[in-house]
Amino acid sequence: MSLSTPSIPRDMKLNFETALPKLVFAPGFVLGMAFIYGFMVWNGVLSVTGSRMLPNYSEFVGLAQYARLWESERWWVALKNLGLFSLFYVGGAMLIGMALAIFLDQKVRAEGALRTIYLYPMALSFIVTGTAWKWMLNPSLGLEKLMHDWGWSSFHFDWLVQSDTAIYCVIIAGVWQSAGFAMALFLAGLRGIDDSIIKAAQMDGASLPRIYWRIILPILRPVVFSTIMVLSHLSIKGFDLVMALTGGGPGYATDVPATFMYVMSFTRGQIGLGAASATMMLASVAAIVVPYLYSELRTKPHDR
Repeated sequence: MSLSTPSIPRDMKLNFETALPKLVFAPGFVLGMAFIYGFMVWNGVLSVTGSRMLPNYSEFVGLAQYARLWESERWWVALKNLGLFSLFYVGGAMLIGMALAIFLDQKVRAEGALRTIYLYPMALSFIVTGTAWKWMLNPSLGLEKLMHDWGWSSFHFDWLVQSDTAIYCVIIAGVWQSAGFAMALFLAGLRGIDDSIIKAAQMDGASLPRIYWRIILPILRPVVFSTIMVLSHLSIKGFDLVMALTGGGPGYATDVPATFMYVMSFTRGQIGLGAASATMMLASVAAIVVPYLYSELRTKPHDR
């Protein structure tokens, strides 16, 4: 007498196969929600308390920490530096990235090797980039010493140790790292454009610069917008590059909101004030990311 294995109903099997990926993904999703959005809420709670060395939930101060924040001269220096860094970092990376992309789009020799060289800095962390540029820009170790050793004793490049120019050293290092990323996005966009459009414009007598300015760039508008969003997001979170390159100094001349938050929360023992600055950073990032996500995810009338 043979024993037969009971068969599993087809509907139950299909339901299990559909539910299995969700069951596997659920723990990570729940933990991610808890550790990301849960800590956002916790930070918001701390920002309305008088917490100092340790959280103090019983000392509710309302918006007093935000008032202290906007009265702080150091916070205004951090905002000014963030504005300078964002403007020149985003603009410089995009201009250099676009120039490199146009250059590589001309089907130059050794394109693969050049593309790898340009993209290599993006593979480094901001900590490594900041440390390397700190050595290169240090007057007693890097470029200035090299020029002096070569006999050019009148050469001076001490931006890194000057309070009014140190932020530009951070900008130089940031642009160097992110220009390759912008190049990759622009090159992908250029390679997606039909060559017949360019050939038709050339037959009409349009010069190559005019073709890029009047035809190519308008077509690349979504790529340009996406690049601005990503680089702006990176500029607001620029903590590790500043800490590795200048440590926020000289003094607090190169502070940005991220370093301000770190110093106030973990060095000065002002957790409530640090949480208020972190909340303002979150609001800045949301002001950039939310409109972008809305424009990308909304249902267009002709797509319904």
